Amino acid sequence: MRGTYERGALLYDWVSGERTVYRSGRVAGVELLDLSAGDTVLDIGCGTGLNFPQLVEAVGPTGRVIGLDRSPGMLARADHRVARRGWTNVTTVRADATEFTSETIGADAVDAVFATYSLSVVDDWRSAWENSLAVLRPGGRAGIVDMRIPTTATPLLSPLARLACAIGGADIEAHPWTALSEEGRDVRDVTLRAGHIVAAAATVH
Repeated sequence: MRGTYERGALLYDWVSGERTVYRSGRVAGVELLDLSAGDTVLDIGCGTGLNFPQLVEAVGPTGRVIGLDRSPGMLARADHRVARRGWTNVTTVRADATEFTSETIGADAVDAVFATYSLSVVDDWRSAWENSLAVLRPGGRAGIVDMRIPTTATPLLSPLARLACAIGGADIEAHPWTALSEEGRDVRDVTLRAGHIVAAAATVH
């Protein structure tokens, strides 16, 4: 995982452009994931837990949210968010996305896997994604939200997008959502923020 990700944990929520740009992708991604009450969802590379509010609302009090990240700094912020909100159905796990198992996350299988702005931070994102699908139940849902160079932007926006990705340690050319069209069915996707954000989800297995 790219080093700037861990170093940015303390200020991540403030400098990442979350409120002005990237939250829209999270909201769209959860909608596309089409979760049901009682589902268990694995949040891959959960960071500081910015997906947790939408995921908790989607799965309800009988569901479960598992946040996985290898960064202790990010997980400390995520655990603080969970404690502050009083969520009893959210747990976090420190593990590498390319190496964890169902035993690691404490679930035989999950109903959905979700990765937002996280796979592009992993050097070998395809291995991380395949490993995540290994804990997905047959017919489960998989969702990816990530970034690319804006497609309908002013000349200034593309350099800003590259700068934001560089600060976060992300590879803007990774395009991890393409894995869903390769392996999934019933693929749905949306583009946001001048094409800079792509949110996609599919049924897998």
